[in-house]
Amino acid sequence: MADPRGFLRYRERELPERRPVPVRLMDWREVYEAREKGTLDVVSRQAGRCMNCGIPFCHQGCPLGNLIPEWNDLVYRGDWQEAAERLHATNNFPEFTGRACPAPCESSCVLGINQPAVTIKNVEVSIIDRAFDEGWVQPVEASRQTGRSVAVVGSGPAGLAAAQQLTRAGHSVVVLERDDRIGGLLRYGIPEFKLEKRHVDRRLKQMRAEGTRFRTGVDVGGSGEGAMSVEELRSRFDAVLVATGSSAPRDLPVPGREAAGIFPAMEYLTQANRLVEGDTLEAPISAEGKDVVIIGGGDTGADCLGTALRQGARSVTTLAIGTQPPVERDESHPWPTHPVLFEVTTAHEEGGDRSFLASTTGFEVDEDGAVTGLRVARTQYRDGKRLPTPGTDQVLPATLVLVAMGFTGPQQEGLVEQLGLVTTSRGNIEHDDSWETSVPGVFTAGDCARGQSLIVWAIAEGRSAAAAVDRHLMGASSLPAPVHAGETALTV
Repeated sequence: MADPRGFLRYRERELPERRPVPVRLMDWREVYEAREKGTLDVVSRQAGRCMNCGIPFCHQGCPLGNLIPEWNDLVYRGDWQEAAERLHATNNFPEFTGRACPAPCESSCVLGINQPAVTIKNVEVSIIDRAFDEGWVQPVEASRQTGRSVAVVGSGPAGLAAAQQLTRAGHSVVVLERDDRIGGLLRYGIPEFKLEKRHVDRRLKQMRAEGTRFRTGVDVGGSGEGAMSVEELRSRFDAVLVATGSSAPRDLPVPGREAAGIFPAMEYLTQANRLVEGDTLEAPISAEGKDVVIIGGGDTGADCLGTALRQGARSVTTLAIGTQPPVERDESHPWPTHPVLFEVTTAHEEGGDRSFLASTTGFEVDEDGAVTGLRVARTQYRDGKRLPTPGTDQVLPATLVLVAMGFTGPQQEGLVEQLGLVTTSRGNIEHDDSWETSVPGVFTAGDCARGQSLIVWAIAEGRSAAAAVDRHLMGASSLPAPVHAGETALTV
């Protein structure tokens, strides 16, 4: 145990300073101040608050099974390099989870029963950032080559985690991505101010050095330029892992939906990320000078909020159909489950209005077919359903509307249909306990199999599916499998 009385000496959570709102709205850099080596004593002090519990519930809160008490202890003792080794033992990409994961491990922290939880997420990202700065993150080459080949379709966190594991097992791995850059959701779904893409690029550099190959602009099952037929895919590779994510947006079929100026949130975020990457787009979606309404109060809605504010929106309003969550954990979400709480993200700090119990009933459209307003009524709960209350309609000005209501599953056209993959009633790719789909030799992991979920689940499933593919090819596998197919943690 690091400091037996640490949780008594240091009772407060200490997190990195955030850059002033007026300053950070002027650029796309991450919102936190750069951490200097001299300030790492704060991180060490927070790591010392870890109680090294007899039963570390933070483990059950983390689908990856991160060895949290171990690397907290090592950070407190000043052995950062060994802490990085323990961190990488269970997590391929702690620089991603340390920035984009909602940290269910902290909700499960035993200290959190009656004190602020250990700053696990911040300790994690501090370890990996220092590891990169010090040059401790090096390629891990396979000890032997198996002569077997694997195609990973999709380059999001699940696909990348599986690809790295399979490459290290000695297989010849090719990641196929239909976009022009590798990274999937990490690249185009998460704004730069939450995850600077240099973090993605430096990890890809390591993967390339290890032997993983990447091909962009390859649309497996598509029909246009860069298309690859499923027949070619199956004939060229000994096994296939489908990790294409959940990309079919949930729509809002209300009057006026066909108006110009209404877009799925991910289309907007993708274009914004492309512009930050330096791409030139013809007539990109922009919030500059517009009244923006975001339908959906989750993480994607917050990402749209921060993006719209940086683009110079005149006003931004976020609508959530449900009630405002409580500020503190209530009895319906007892420890150590992950509670639904009223969250003020860094984007919410920056501006905009939030409205709860808001049911969209239609859109106002001008004579040119462009959206000018959004009709919204107060939500009522009736017969287990959320419905608009008659007579409570009001019109909000809206010249740009972003629908951030989540996703309905993977795209069915193309790869899924042509491979003949069986899907569940919710549209996700069906698989057995070994992550194998209805088609022998074809495996799946991540959001396309699980449904829209957390980045930490994507990495965990990618690692587990990699072990299953390795076992399929070689008869046995020494790769770790942190989760079983279909497993659901208490926290999700």
